[in-house]
Amino acid sequence: MDNIVYLVFRSMRQPLLTLLLAYSISILGLVLIPGQDDAGQPWHMGFFHAFYFVSFMSTTIGFGEIPYPFTDAQRMWVIFTIYATVISWIYAIGTLLALIQGEAFQNALTVDRFGRRIRQLTEPFILIGGYGSIGRELVMELTDRQQHVVVLDADQQSINEMRLQNLREDVPRFSGDASNPDNLTRAGLSHPRCSAVVALTDSNAVNLKVAITSKLLRPELTVVCRADSAEVEKNMESFGTDYIVDPFETFAMHLSIALQSPGLHLLGEWLGGHSRDPLAEPIYPPQQGKWVLCGYGRFGKAVYERLTKEGMDVVVIEATPEKTGTPQAGVVVGKGTEAATLMEANIDNAVGIVAGTDRDVDNLSIIMTARELNPDLFVILRQNQRTNKTIIKAVHANMIMHPSQIIANKIRLLLATPMLQEFMSLAKGEEDDWACELVSRLIAISSEEVPDVWEVTIDETEADAVHSALTTQGKVVTIGDLEHNPRERKRRLPVIPLLMNHRDSLILLPSKDQKVSAGDKILWCGRYMVQSKMS
Repeated sequence: MDNIVYLVFRSMRQPLLTLLLAYSISILGLVLIPGQDDAGQPWHMGFFHAFYFVSFMSTTIGFGEIPYPFTDAQRMWVIFTIYATVISWIYAIGTLLALIQGEAFQNALTVDRFGRRIRQLTEPFILIGGYGSIGRELVMELTDRQQHVVVLDADQQSINEMRLQNLREDVPRFSGDASNPDNLTRAGLSHPRCSAVVALTDSNAVNLKVAITSKLLRPELTVVCRADSAEVEKNMESFGTDYIVDPFETFAMHLSIALQSPGLHLLGEWLGGHSRDPLAEPIYPPQQGKWVLCGYGRFGKAVYERLTKEGMDVVVIEATPEKTGTPQAGVVVGKGTEAATLMEANIDNAVGIVAGTDRDVDNLSIIMTARELNPDLFVILRQNQRTNKTIIKAVHANMIMHPSQIIANKIRLLLATPMLQEFMSLAKGEEDDWACELVSRLIAISSEEVPDVWEVTIDETEADAVHSALTTQGKVVTIGDLEHNPRERKRRLPVIPLLMNHRDSLILLPSKDQKVSAGDKILWCGRYMVQSKMS
């Protein structure tokens, strides 16, 4: 509001002074010029009557001559004041209209409205810096889960496009540089209801600045950053960034899990998917044989490293090895879209192919050409543009790597159910048979749909009745007790306790006899809408 007042007074200073001068001279002239009353005696108008007359006369309302008919001298002065005041008003109104329509004033209004809206927020929200393809995916996923977000992006067009999205929640948004601490503060960084900050811009430098600013101003906040450089990742880690998300490393890790333990990979896909989506089919990548990798950028390097660690023979095809570098085993120069290049890489004896360039059209061409030469290939396809979803789907690749979707999904899980990451870390230490058994249990409760996953803390806010029974009534409560329907105690709900944080100790798949204490955190998964029945 201070900026708006400043702009108005700065722009209207000259017009207001002109109006004030015109009014002052007009009023003074009417006071000094003598008139005549009804008896013909000399009479001087007072300042109040003069101000009253000039006020309605300058706005061309025209009530007539008051309180007595004017003399010729007075009428001559009135003619002068009419033109002077009307022109002054036209000048003032024109300046005001130009000010209101000006970019600076509109920006000030936008900033003021945005700031007022942020101050009025009463629910916890997540501040997202950057609304590119990744930010768009994340905002959609978070709002679908009824989570509140605030968006800050330097591109006004991206901010405008948010109005066209069919979002379930109204999202406060502002166009501004996320690396500017003032913009972050304006967007709610200092707001007591801000629960996390996510930096998703295309610039590593901006993301780094967002992370530093957030940790300096609000050290207790959860900060999640996108990083496309190992150097930037180390820099972010050095000052305590909570989560650093690299889509290429994330996918490479998923591929490694699928190679080592298909059951665990399927378990992660189901638990990390969107509720009520159809359950994904299991994936069985070839665990032996030759792989052909097209594209040796950052994604290609991450996949190459994982495949070679699993003992695979990997042949790399790269069009510009002088820029990307080459692996020790050498490289086949080319795009991989040509049959000759694929044949040189021995595609006919390969078990799998990775189309990992940064151009969707090249990746599609690689897959189609490779399948003509070897129809039995296991296909991994990198999708770069969201708009190509339809044609990418038509290829029927075994695995699709979409960087924006991977980052958005991982951040959603980190913010909504951070215990799920702990669960998956512990699950990696189990045998594949253990994961397959849990997959069977999920099928039994999920009705062929991706289950809901949620966390519950045994406290007065999230589980008041249980907390009261433990602390006030001294009752013994077990995991099995929590699985019963509160409205029909003889019936068990279709849920599975995945992980329990009991007195700072993590318990994987706690048993029904496991006792519950105040302050415990439990990670549940269950059929759609079961969460509401448990509360």
